[in-house]
Amino acid sequence: MMKLNVGCGTDIREGWINMDISSLEGVDVVHDINNLPLPFDSCMFDEIVCQDILEHIEYIPVLKELHRILKVGGVLSIRVPHFSSRNNYIDPTHKKMFSIRTFDFFAEPSFLGRGYYFDFKFSKIVDCKIIFQKKVLFYDYLIEPLINIHPRVMDLYEITMLARIFPAENIKIFLTK
Repeated sequence: MMKLNVGCGTDIREGWINMDISSLEGVDVVHDINNLPLPFDSCMFDEIVCQDILEHIEYIPVLKELHRILKVGGVLSIRVPHFSSRNNYIDPTHKKMFSIRTFDFFAEPSFLGRGYYFDFKFSKIVDCKIIFQKKVLFYDYLIEPLINIHPRVMDLYEITMLARIFPAENIKIFLTK
């Protein structure tokens, strides 16, 4: 199985192709993700991990490119900050914020029937979770499983004051091509 770790930084994974903009120890491919196309063949990877990258860039062309290099049936795992995360405001390099519904626009069926927005589609969203910063606030251990019990509860969390009272840290989403 071919696996790609996009923007790996120091998260070097054995058995994966580790790609980053910096020539750090363990990085296999040095490449700026903003410089498309990526240096890989179409339908090359069974699995792609993209953690803490998309909030720093114009992510739609990158998603399209990751779709191109992912095999049919392959899985793209993404981690981005939730819009309620304080990290969005602390880090001056963050350009984008994300909701659990953001990636619905890129999967079948598309969110609100807006499939015509993009010329690529993932076949489905396999899983989506809102992640809380459990190291700091003890109650996040209780809130995270409750919020993630069902997609409607996640929606309710985002559209009410709950997201402001109990801010999340990240969104973890898995898309299948």
